[in-house]
Amino acid sequence: MHKLRLLQICCSHSGFAVRAAESSQSHTSFKRRYFFILLAVLLCLSVVDVLAQNEKESPPKPPQSIAELRQQLEGILHDTHTPGMSVAIVHRDGPEWVAGLGKANVAANQSATDETLFRIGSVSKGFVSLSILKLVDEGKLSLQDSVRRLVPEVWFENRWEATDPVRVVDLLEHTTGWDDMHPREYAKDGKGMTLYQALDYDHRSRRSRWPPATREAYCNSGPAVAAYIVEKITGQRFEDYVTQSFFLPIGMKTATYFEQPSPQLTALYEWGDQPPIAYWNDLFRPVGAINASARDMAAYLLFYLNRGAVGGKQIVPVASIDRMETPTRSWAAQQGLKAGFGLSNYTSIHDGFVYHGHGGHVPAGLTDMAYLPDDGVGYFYSINTDNGEAFSKIGEAIRAYITRNLARPVVPAAAPLPADAQQYVGWYEPDSPPEAKNYFLGRLALLRIHFEHGNLVFSNMIGTINAFFVPVSGRQFRRLPERGAPEPVATVALILSNDEGRFAVGGITLKHIPTWFAVAEIALTLSCLLLFGSVVLYAPFWLIGGLMKKRRRPTERAIRLWPLIAVLSLAGSCTIDAFAMSDWIVRLGNLTPWSFGLCITSLAFAVTSLASVFALWRARRKEIRSDVYSFSVAATLALLVVTMYLAYWGGIGIRTWA
Repeated sequence: MHKLRLLQICCSHSGFAVRAAESSQSHTSFKRRYFFILLAVLLCLSVVDVLAQNEKESPPKPPQSIAELRQQLEGILHDTHTPGMSVAIVHRDGPEWVAGLGKANVAANQSATDETLFRIGSVSKGFVSLSILKLVDEGKLSLQDSVRRLVPEVWFENRWEATDPVRVVDLLEHTTGWDDMHPREYAKDGKGMTLYQALDYDHRSRRSRWPPATREAYCNSGPAVAAYIVEKITGQRFEDYVTQSFFLPIGMKTATYFEQPSPQLTALYEWGDQPPIAYWNDLFRPVGAINASARDMAAYLLFYLNRGAVGGKQIVPVASIDRMETPTRSWAAQQGLKAGFGLSNYTSIHDGFVYHGHGGHVPAGLTDMAYLPDDGVGYFYSINTDNGEAFSKIGEAIRAYITRNLARPVVPAAAPLPADAQQYVGWYEPDSPPEAKNYFLGRLALLRIHFEHGNLVFSNMIGTINAFFVPVSGRQFRRLPERGAPEPVATVALILSNDEGRFAVGGITLKHIPTWFAVAEIALTLSCLLLFGSVVLYAPFWLIGGLMKKRRRPTERAIRLWPLIAVLSLAGSCTIDAFAMSDWIVRLGNLTPWSFGLCITSLAFAVTSLASVFALWRARRKEIRSDVYSFSVAATLALLVVTMYLAYWGGIGIRTWA
């Protein structure tokens, strides 16, 4: 549907709303009618933009040869202003295509080749799990060992340690309950630091927020602690141990954890052909610092496709590769859900095919490595810019090519709903945020679970259906996408009730909340947003009116001005946070105008909200028009509610650099 048609539909509905508002109050002034019209148009434009963004372009025809695939990829690089990429397509019997495309360095006019090193980010974590599993196979370690017992010198906090200790397996399956690394840790240049020094730099993120082995939440410091365990047991620097035990035996001849000279290492660009960013020395090198070429990654893929063997020699047991691909610790995994996070290896589903692997993200660099174990084929690609559109399109083209002649896995028939399904109907809030500091926002994304025609349905707070899920067995469900092939494996599980409540898991953990609480929260959230919007939209009218002597109302000035400053302060915080995201590690991880501005504007919001309360308390009620007073009371109450909410969740005076 075109944007114009969407706008016509939305405006017709909004026009009805405006006419209804006018008819309900025949003496509404022109400025109030204008306010309603302006608000309606803004809402229309927002709806149009959201709907337009949801429109999907028809996917291009799957390439039938490497030549066609190369042409498609080069077209994507050109159209999205992406400088260059590294790519490998590998089958169990060897590589099919290994190449570099585009530019590794724009200014030097240096082409990317199959030997150019790209930063693979979190794909590096696979070598942490491989190292741990190698030590397990040698009898030097167990995945169930207590981390506290193995490395008591590494600080972390877990108030359930006596009954639910953090175990080695939790470090790798992201079930420690710890926060992800804080911005300050991301921003620290780790050059020259030992792994222990890095772990000791700022350990406050390593606090379990729930009992380990319950919820899954991605955490970079968990695998870093596991890498330190490897160092302590082997007596070697982790990077040296991996080089000797895996890089060289696998055939990754140029892979390294350290910065290399410019001709060998690609430059990284925030966007297009802008000047490249400086090399980022990851504080925790084992979890995200590997630089590898397409040839290195082709060898690594071959290692997985041959189940841990290289050239007929078993580097790790087949059982170790199987274990990497199998989640065990979260509630969902304990109930038998196979899709999820194993040991630095997770499940992803694209067009009906079930992949294993891991992705990676560094500042101005994106990577994906995935493979189909049963079909014996996999791929790797990495781009040297932070362009999500290019990254997505490249992945779709590569996957379309490698699966063009493959039969999709059989989709299991729909099973009956579990007998207690109706007990799970209701509202849920996210309950496993990667970072506690963002929970105040994430927890407002409420979802409702109900059942229609034997399917599980997720819908949002305005009733829009997000996804359908078909029952597979027990309490497990597979997704039925709106378009494309149905998913062949379960990805959602309804968790048996426990002492913490009732939960549903599908990538994130959702906790059941009472309906009255959800309705009240939704109503309060929407009311606050509407009131804040009204404060800003109505401000120009009374500000301009104040310039005319006959329309000045000094007694109303304070109760109007303070709410406006408060709302603008909150808008300033949101704006700073949004614009800082393009380089958030530098801008928010250090004391910069961005991070300081975020702190000051959030404090200003709280202070001016309280000033609004004080101004309203001091106002002389009889000298203020009733409608102005009523609106000020509503706006001030909304400000007070949001201030208390943000203060409770640590959103006031937030110091991201500290």
